[in-house]
Amino acid sequence: MLVSRKSLSGRVFALLVFLQAALIVTGGAVRVTGSGLGCPTWPECTPGSYTPVPGQAEGALHAWIEFGNRLLTFVLLICALAALAISVKLCTKSIKKIRIRLLAFLQLLGILGQGVLGGITVLTDLHPIPVAGHFLLSIFLIAGAISLRFEMVGVDKQEATGLIRPLLPIFIWLTLFVLIAGTIVTGSGPHAGDEQAKRFGFDPRVVSWLHADLVIALIVLSAMLLLITRGSELNLLHRRIKLFLILSLLQGVVGYVQYFTGLPVILVALHLLGATLVWSTAWSLIKVANSGFKLKGLLQ
Repeated sequence: MLVSRKSLSGRVFALLVFLQAALIVTGGAVRVTGSGLGCPTWPECTPGSYTPVPGQAEGALHAWIEFGNRLLTFVLLICALAALAISVKLCTKSIKKIRIRLLAFLQLLGILGQGVLGGITVLTDLHPIPVAGHFLLSIFLIAGAISLRFEMVGVDKQEATGLIRPLLPIFIWLTLFVLIAGTIVTGSGPHAGDEQAKRFGFDPRVVSWLHADLVIALIVLSAMLLLITRGSELNLLHRRIKLFLILSLLQGVVGYVQYFTGLPVILVALHLLGATLVWSTAWSLIKVANSGFKLKGLLQ
Protein backbone atom coordinates (compact mmCIF):
# COMPACT_ATOMS: atom_id res chain seq x y z
CA MET A 1 0.00 0.00 0.00
CA LEU A 2 2.88 2.36 0.80
CA VAL A 3 4.47 1.73 -2.62
CA SER A 4 1.10 2.29 -4.24
CA ARG A 5 0.67 5.62 -2.43
CA LYS A 6 4.15 6.76 -3.43
CA SER A 7 3.46 5.79 -7.02
CA LEU A 8 0.17 7.69 -7.06
CA SER A 9 1.65 10.79 -5.45
CA GLY A 10 4.56 10.68 -7.88
CA ARG A 11 2.14 10.70 -10.80
CA VAL A 12 0.19 13.63 -9.36
CA PHE A 13 3.31 15.76 -8.87
CA ALA A 14 4.67 14.81 -12.30
CA LEU A 15 1.30 15.75 -13.81
CA LEU A 16 1.44 19.09 -12.00
CA VAL A 17 4.81 19.88 -13.60
CA PHE A 18 3.52 18.77 -17.01
CA LEU A 19 0.35 20.85 -16.79
CA GLN A 20 2.25 23.95 -15.68
CA ALA A 21 4.46 23.56 -18.76
CA ALA A 22 1.47 22.78 -20.98
CA LEU A 23 -0.20 26.04 -19.93
CA ILE A 24 2.73 27.93 -21.45
CA VAL A 25 2.49 25.95 -24.68
CA THR A 26 -1.28 26.40 -25.03
CA GLY A 27 -0.88 30.07 -24.15
CA GLY A 28 1.65 30.32 -26.97
CA ALA A 29 -0.82 28.65 -29.32
CA VAL A 30 -3.35 31.32 -28.38
CA ARG A 31 -0.86 34.05 -29.20
CA VAL A 32 0.57 32.77 -32.48
CA THR A 33 -2.86 31.94 -33.89
CA GLY A 34 -4.17 35.40 -33.07
CA SER A 35 -6.75 33.95 -30.68
CA GLY A 36 -5.97 36.15 -27.68
CA LEU A 37 -9.41 37.76 -27.80
CA GLY A 38 -11.23 34.67 -29.04
CA CYS A 39 -13.12 35.00 -25.77
CA PRO A 40 -13.47 38.80 -25.59
CA THR A 41 -14.77 38.98 -22.00
CA TRP A 42 -13.74 37.59 -18.60
CA PRO A 43 -14.61 35.51 -16.65
CA GLU A 44 -17.25 34.73 -19.30
CA CYS A 45 -16.15 33.82 -22.81
CA THR A 46 -18.84 35.97 -24.37
CA PRO A 47 -21.45 38.12 -22.60
CA GLY A 48 -23.92 35.72 -21.02
CA SER A 49 -21.94 32.52 -21.69
CA TYR A 50 -18.87 30.94 -20.11
CA THR A 51 -18.29 28.84 -23.25
CA PRO A 52 -17.99 29.83 -26.91
CA VAL A 53 -21.32 30.28 -28.70
CA PRO A 54 -22.12 29.48 -32.33
CA GLY A 55 -21.67 32.38 -34.70
CA GLN A 56 -19.72 34.68 -32.37
CA ALA A 57 -17.84 37.44 -34.18
CA GLU A 58 -14.36 36.23 -33.17
CA GLY A 59 -14.80 32.96 -35.07
CA ALA A 60 -15.24 29.44 -33.71
CA LEU A 61 -11.58 28.41 -34.08
CA HIS A 62 -10.19 31.43 -32.22
CA ALA A 63 -12.86 31.13 -29.54
CA TRP A 64 -12.20 27.45 -28.84
CA ILE A 65 -8.42 27.89 -28.84
CA GLU A 66 -8.71 30.62 -26.19
CA PHE A 67 -11.38 28.70 -24.28
CA GLY A 68 -9.20 25.58 -24.32
CA ASN A 69 -6.41 27.52 -22.65
CA ARG A 70 -8.82 28.74 -19.98
CA LEU A 71 -10.16 25.21 -19.49
CA LEU A 72 -6.63 23.88 -18.93
CA THR A 73 -6.31 26.31 -16.01
CA PHE A 74 -9.24 24.57 -14.29
CA VAL A 75 -7.64 21.15 -14.86
CA LEU A 76 -4.43 22.54 -13.40
CA LEU A 77 -6.34 23.88 -10.40
CA ILE A 78 -7.79 20.42 -9.69
CA CYS A 79 -4.32 18.87 -9.93
CA ALA A 80 -2.89 21.51 -7.57
CA LEU A 81 -5.65 20.80 -5.04
CA ALA A 82 -4.81 17.09 -5.22
CA ALA A 83 -1.11 17.87 -4.76
CA LEU A 84 -1.89 20.02 -1.73
CA ALA A 85 -4.04 17.27 -0.20
CA ILE A 86 -1.32 14.67 -0.74
CA SER A 87 1.32 17.01 0.69
CA VAL A 88 -0.70 17.54 3.84
CA LYS A 89 -1.52 13.85 4.27
CA LEU A 90 1.81 12.21 3.47
CA CYS A 91 4.31 14.76 4.72
CA THR A 92 4.95 13.88 8.35
CA LYS A 93 8.55 15.01 8.86
CA SER A 94 8.39 18.25 10.80
CA ILE A 95 11.58 19.64 9.24
CA LYS A 96 10.17 19.46 5.70
CA LYS A 97 6.48 19.81 6.48
CA ILE A 98 6.25 23.61 6.45
CA ARG A 99 8.33 23.99 3.29
CA ILE A 100 6.42 21.34 1.35
CA ARG A 101 3.01 22.62 2.37
CA LEU A 102 4.09 26.16 1.48
CA LEU A 103 5.23 25.00 -1.96
CA ALA A 104 1.91 23.20 -2.51
CA PHE A 105 -0.11 26.20 -1.30
CA LEU A 106 1.86 28.55 -3.56
CA GLN A 107 0.97 26.35 -6.53
CA LEU A 108 -2.69 26.80 -5.73
CA LEU A 109 -2.30 30.52 -5.09
CA GLY A 110 -0.29 30.99 -8.28
CA ILE A 111 -2.89 29.25 -10.43
CA LEU A 112 -5.61 31.48 -9.00
CA GLY A 113 -3.31 34.40 -9.75
CA GLN A 114 -3.00 33.16 -13.33
CA GLY A 115 -6.77 33.31 -13.65
CA VAL A 116 -6.87 36.90 -12.42
CA LEU A 117 -3.90 37.89 -14.58
CA GLY A 118 -5.55 36.23 -17.57
CA GLY A 119 -8.62 38.35 -16.93
CA ILE A 120 -6.51 41.51 -16.76
CA THR A 121 -4.85 40.48 -20.03
CA VAL A 122 -8.20 40.19 -21.79
CA LEU A 123 -9.68 43.34 -20.24
CA THR A 124 -6.61 45.38 -21.27
CA ASP A 125 -6.86 44.04 -24.85
CA LEU A 126 -3.68 41.98 -24.57
CA HIS A 127 -1.38 44.70 -23.28
CA PRO A 128 2.19 43.27 -23.42
CA ILE A 129 2.90 43.80 -19.71
CA PRO A 130 0.23 41.39 -18.36
CA VAL A 131 0.94 39.04 -21.28
CA ALA A 132 4.61 38.90 -20.24
CA GLY A 133 3.57 38.58 -16.60
CA HIS A 134 1.36 35.61 -17.53
CA PHE A 135 4.39 33.80 -18.98
CA LEU A 136 6.79 34.68 -16.17
CA LEU A 137 4.32 33.59 -13.49
CA SER A 138 4.13 30.23 -15.27
CA ILE A 139 7.93 30.05 -15.19
CA PHE A 140 7.95 30.51 -11.41
CA LEU A 141 5.13 28.00 -11.01
CA ILE A 142 7.07 25.42 -13.02
CA ALA A 143 10.05 25.94 -10.70
CA GLY A 144 7.79 25.52 -7.68
CA ALA A 145 6.17 22.38 -9.12
CA ILE A 146 9.56 20.82 -9.84
CA SER A 147 10.75 21.67 -6.32
CA LEU A 148 7.58 20.20 -4.82
CA ARG A 149 7.92 16.99 -6.83
CA PHE A 150 11.57 16.57 -5.84
CA GLU A 151 10.73 17.16 -2.18
CA MET A 152 7.89 14.63 -2.17
CA VAL A 153 9.24 11.95 -4.52
CA GLY A 154 12.97 12.43 -4.03
CA VAL A 155 15.84 12.98 -6.43
CA ASP A 156 19.48 11.93 -6.55
CA LYS A 157 21.56 14.93 -5.52
CA GLN A 158 25.21 15.79 -5.91
CA GLU A 159 26.61 18.62 -3.82
CA ALA A 160 28.12 21.37 -5.94
CA THR A 161 31.70 22.02 -4.86
CA GLY A 162 34.62 24.21 -5.84
CA LEU A 163 34.12 26.76 -8.61
CA ILE A 164 30.79 25.21 -9.62
CA ARG A 165 29.04 26.35 -6.46
CA PRO A 166 29.37 30.15 -6.92
CA LEU A 167 28.73 29.84 -10.67
CA LEU A 168 25.38 28.10 -10.34
CA PRO A 169 23.48 31.11 -8.93
CA ILE A 170 24.85 33.19 -11.83
CA PHE A 171 23.75 30.43 -14.19
CA ILE A 172 20.14 30.34 -13.00
CA TRP A 173 19.79 34.14 -12.84
CA LEU A 174 21.20 34.44 -16.35
CA THR A 175 18.69 31.85 -17.56
CA LEU A 176 15.90 33.89 -15.98
CA PHE A 177 17.18 37.11 -17.60
CA VAL A 178 17.21 35.36 -20.98
CA LEU A 179 13.53 34.50 -20.52
CA ILE A 180 12.63 38.02 -19.39
CA ALA A 181 14.42 39.46 -22.42
CA GLY A 182 12.48 36.99 -24.55
CA THR A 183 9.17 38.39 -23.28
CA ILE A 184 10.32 41.89 -24.24
CA VAL A 185 11.18 40.65 -27.74
CA THR A 186 7.78 38.99 -27.98
CA GLY A 187 6.03 42.12 -26.70
CA SER A 188 7.78 44.15 -29.39
CA GLY A 189 7.13 41.74 -32.28
CA PRO A 190 4.16 40.85 -34.48
CA HIS A 191 2.73 37.87 -32.57
CA ALA A 192 0.59 39.67 -30.02
CA GLY A 193 -2.41 37.36 -29.97
CA ASP A 194 -4.53 39.89 -31.86
CA GLU A 195 -3.80 42.28 -34.71
CA GLN A 196 -4.96 45.30 -32.71
CA ALA A 197 -3.03 44.48 -29.50
CA LYS A 198 -0.61 47.07 -28.14
CA ARG A 199 3.16 46.57 -28.37
CA PHE A 200 5.99 47.72 -26.07
CA GLY A 201 7.26 50.07 -28.76
CA PHE A 202 10.92 48.98 -28.60
CA ASP A 203 12.89 48.42 -31.79
CA PRO A 204 12.44 44.65 -32.39
CA ARG A 205 15.97 44.34 -33.82
CA VAL A 206 17.63 45.96 -30.81
CA VAL A 207 15.78 43.88 -28.21
CA SER A 208 16.37 40.74 -30.31
CA TRP A 209 20.12 41.46 -30.31
CA LEU A 210 20.07 41.99 -26.54
CA HIS A 211 18.21 38.71 -26.10
CA ALA A 212 20.71 36.93 -28.38
CA ASP A 213 23.67 38.37 -26.44
CA LEU A 214 22.26 37.03 -23.18
CA VAL A 215 21.72 33.62 -24.80
CA ILE A 216 25.34 33.58 -26.00
CA ALA A 217 26.54 34.48 -22.50
CA LEU A 218 24.43 31.66 -21.04
CA ILE A 219 25.80 29.13 -23.54
CA VAL A 220 29.37 30.20 -22.81
CA LEU A 221 28.78 29.86 -19.06
CA SER A 222 27.17 26.45 -19.57
CA ALA A 223 30.14 25.31 -21.66
CA MET A 224 32.46 26.43 -18.85
CA LEU A 225 30.44 24.44 -16.31
CA LEU A 226 30.57 21.42 -18.60
CA LEU A 227 34.36 21.64 -18.90
CA ILE A 228 34.85 22.15 -15.16
CA THR A 229 32.78 19.07 -14.31
CA ARG A 230 34.29 16.90 -17.04
CA GLY A 231 36.35 14.06 -15.60
CA SER A 232 35.47 15.08 -12.05
CA GLU A 233 33.41 13.27 -9.45
CA LEU A 234 30.45 15.50 -10.36
CA ASN A 235 29.28 13.07 -13.03
CA LEU A 236 25.58 13.59 -12.29
CA LEU A 237 25.88 17.35 -12.62
CA HIS A 238 27.98 16.91 -15.75
CA ARG A 239 25.17 14.97 -17.46
CA ARG A 240 22.58 17.54 -16.41
CA ILE A 241 24.71 20.42 -17.67
CA LYS A 242 25.31 18.62 -20.96
CA LEU A 243 21.55 18.20 -21.45
CA PHE A 244 20.99 21.87 -20.68
CA LEU A 245 23.70 22.93 -23.13
CA ILE A 246 22.26 20.78 -25.91
CA LEU A 247 18.77 22.20 -25.39
CA SER A 248 20.15 25.76 -25.25
CA LEU A 249 22.06 25.31 -28.50
CA LEU A 250 18.97 23.92 -30.23
CA GLN A 251 16.92 26.77 -28.82
CA GLY A 252 19.49 29.26 -30.09
CA VAL A 253 19.35 27.75 -33.58
CA VAL A 254 15.55 27.97 -33.63
CA GLY A 255 15.76 31.57 -32.43
CA TYR A 256 18.16 32.63 -35.18
CA VAL A 257 16.23 30.79 -37.88
CA GLN A 258 12.91 32.33 -36.84
CA TYR A 259 14.51 35.79 -36.75
CA PHE A 260 15.95 35.53 -40.27
CA THR A 261 12.83 33.91 -41.75
CA GLY A 262 10.34 36.51 -40.58
CA LEU A 263 9.03 34.78 -37.44
CA PRO A 264 6.94 31.95 -38.93
CA VAL A 265 4.24 30.73 -36.57
CA ILE A 266 5.50 27.15 -36.25
CA LEU A 267 9.02 28.27 -35.27
CA VAL A 268 7.70 30.82 -32.76
CA ALA A 269 5.65 28.06 -31.11
CA LEU A 270 8.65 25.72 -31.14
CA HIS A 271 10.82 28.44 -29.59
CA LEU A 272 8.29 28.89 -26.78
CA LEU A 273 8.31 25.14 -26.11
CA GLY A 274 12.11 25.25 -26.10
CA ALA A 275 12.12 28.08 -23.55
CA THR A 276 9.94 25.97 -21.26
CA LEU A 277 12.26 22.96 -21.58
CA VAL A 278 15.38 25.09 -21.04
CA TRP A 279 14.00 26.62 -17.84
CA SER A 280 12.76 23.27 -16.50
CA THR A 281 16.17 21.71 -17.15
CA ALA A 282 17.99 24.63 -15.54
CA TRP A 283 15.86 24.54 -12.39
CA SER A 284 16.15 20.75 -12.14
CA LEU A 285 19.93 21.15 -12.34
CA ILE A 286 19.88 23.59 -9.44
CA LYS A 287 17.80 21.20 -7.38
CA VAL A 288 20.07 18.25 -8.19
CA ALA A 289 23.14 20.34 -7.35
CA ASN A 290 21.64 21.14 -3.94
CA SER A 291 23.37 24.49 -4.24
CA GLY A 292 21.21 26.31 -1.70
CA PHE A 293 20.02 28.78 -4.33
CA LYS A 294 16.73 30.42 -3.39
CA LEU A 295 14.45 32.60 -5.48
CA LYS A 296 13.05 35.02 -2.89
CA GLY A 297 13.22 32.15 -0.41
CA LEU A 298 9.97 30.61 -1.65
CA LEU A 299 10.80 27.97 -4.20
CA GLN A 300 13.41 25.82 -2.47
